[in-house]
Amino acid sequence: MSDDTKRPAGMTGFTVVWVGQLVSLLGTSMTNFALTIWAFEQTGRATDLALIGFFFLVPLLVVSPMAGAIVDRNDRKLMMMVSDLASGVVTIIVLILFATGTLQVWHLYITAAISGTFQTFQWPAYSAAISTMLPKKQYARANGMISLAESGSGIFAPVLAGALLSFFGMNAIFAIDIITFTVAIGALLVVHIPNPKQTEAGKESQGSLWQESAYGFRYILTRPSLLGLQLLFFGANFMVSLGFTVFAPMILARTGNNELIFGSVQSASAIGGVVGGLVMSAWGGPKRLVHGVVIGWVISGVAQAIFGAGQILPIWLVMGFIMSALVPLINGSNQAIWQAKVAPDVQGRVFAIRRLIAWVSAPVAQLIAGPLADFVMEPAMQEGGALAGTFGWLVGTGSGAGMGLMMVFSGVMASLVVLAAFSFNVVRNAEDLLPDHEQMAPEEPEGSAEPAENPQIEAA
Repeated sequence: MSDDTKRPAGMTGFTVVWVGQLVSLLGTSMTNFALTIWAFEQTGRATDLALIGFFFLVPLLVVSPMAGAIVDRNDRKLMMMVSDLASGVVTIIVLILFATGTLQVWHLYITAAISGTFQTFQWPAYSAAISTMLPKKQYARANGMISLAESGSGIFAPVLAGALLSFFGMNAIFAIDIITFTVAIGALLVVHIPNPKQTEAGKESQGSLWQESAYGFRYILTRPSLLGLQLLFFGANFMVSLGFTVFAPMILARTGNNELIFGSVQSASAIGGVVGGLVMSAWGGPKRLVHGVVIGWVISGVAQAIFGAGQILPIWLVMGFIMSALVPLINGSNQAIWQAKVAPDVQGRVFAIRRLIAWVSAPVAQLIAGPLADFVMEPAMQEGGALAGTFGWLVGTGSGAGMGLMMVFSGVMASLVVLAAFSFNVVRNAEDLLPDHEQMAPEEPEGSAEPAENPQIEAA
């Protein structure tokens, strides 16, 4: 018996990897929370926070096609380890800059770009690895567990980061983040992740690196239902991102940079994600998975609109909880559709392009949202401003009101975009129009599963 076969596999192996990623996500969330507050205190501008997200997403999306092909060509576990290691190195760089008193906001643009580049390999590698570890019946449980890891880290990160900032400062948070990356890499080292068997789709996709990078586009474009699902996310993500980009600065502006309120809203949202993940794990989603995508998106958009209109903590807590609780339903339902339809040995390429389509609108929205908030909406919603008389009754006036109005508009528009997409047959009946990959290629390994994506809602 080889060393690999002695290592944990199946649900046991997946759980080991999951625990490592949970610990790593906790450290990353703590660092992001602390740096968000630090950056806003330095400048007081929403644009600067939006640019950090922009510089993270752009390289992630640009490199995605090639990353997917590289993932399919190489060992998935190695790709995940490289991604985790690179993230740890970036945190070390930020720690050194901060400790020497030279850290500036523009440094975060560069480190975000480096992180985004290497994170490009993480998600398709994780997705493709899990599809070879678990049978189809474990899809919902795996998706729910991934959502729990993402949301669970968000519950404790603001509380822990806030306490550490008060007593030990930023250096302690960076140190913890670095330790958590080593835990994630250690978890991967002890687990056996089998590579997928070759299918007809895999043979068809073979060629040069450039040809294989483009294969995901061809695969999706020749399947209108898959393309339709991703265009739904493309449009909805653009609308939601216009408002969600100013989520943090809106709360900080309306509360006078109150870290406790900001952390409380983030924690409530994370609790919602945990509850949604638990429900999705136990339930497995609706019988018609596309209904889970559409219903989740519509309600989430309405909740975002109410969040933006809200001017008090209770509304932010409740709406934040609802928005996050729906993410596992949206992403988990969409995940299960793609897991069933795409052969495991081409999932790296296809899922990389899938995320590119879904997320490419987000950096555009982020570029628009920051300046729109700082130079148009915020001035317009001051007392006596151009829009204050029209919308003051809805979102109030003063600091943060313009960003609140942006969240209202973007939430409503996201819901309308999703309802419009659902009116098309290729989206509404996607599950019936596309055969499962197991039906097309019985020689493929049994089952596949893939982690739920992050919301951004979707990589779904």
